[in-house]
Amino acid sequence: MKRTALAVVVITALSISPVFAQTDSIKASAIILDADGAEIGKASLIQAPTGVLMHLKVSSLSPGKHGLHLHGHGECDAKTGYKSAKGHVGKSDGGHGLLNPDGPEPGDLPNIFVGADGTGEMEAFSTMVSLTGGDNNLLDEDGSTFIIHENADDHVSQPIGGAGGRVACGVIEKD
Repeated sequence: MKRTALAVVVITALSISPVFAQTDSIKASAIILDADGAEIGKASLIQAPTGVLMHLKVSSLSPGKHGLHLHGHGECDAKTGYKSAKGHVGKSDGGHGLLNPDGPEPGDLPNIFVGADGTGEMEAFSTMVSLTGGDNNLLDEDGSTFIIHENADDHVSQPIGGAGGRVACGVIEKD
């Protein structure tokens, strides 16, 4: 009898959990473009109660680690080397890096790892950004982008962790 009562309690707790009740959450996505403007992948984002869950999958990149950041302008112009995406979301002087004692900036994310076949995939969660409002709203009036850099981000060096040039970009848009 105790097992049955425990099972009922667990099932009841799961059925009212906010994680399972997020069927109407705000969602967004981004088509990832390479340096020439060709599609190489996709990102998906979902608003959670305390932040944003992001999933990114790409192909046709050089193997190894690549810096990945959220940039504060929703434009991917390959002709500018994706500088049209401007700086990081929530940029603060000297604050870049997940390991920085003065950081991180809201646009800082873990590196994406790309295998020998050119395919990379990552999932991250950030409590520093939102799809629904606030200072670091990725869907605000000027939009936001994912930027993939040519090198790994060391998560400390200023201003972009030594990540180098921008090799891919994706504008984040509400689904």
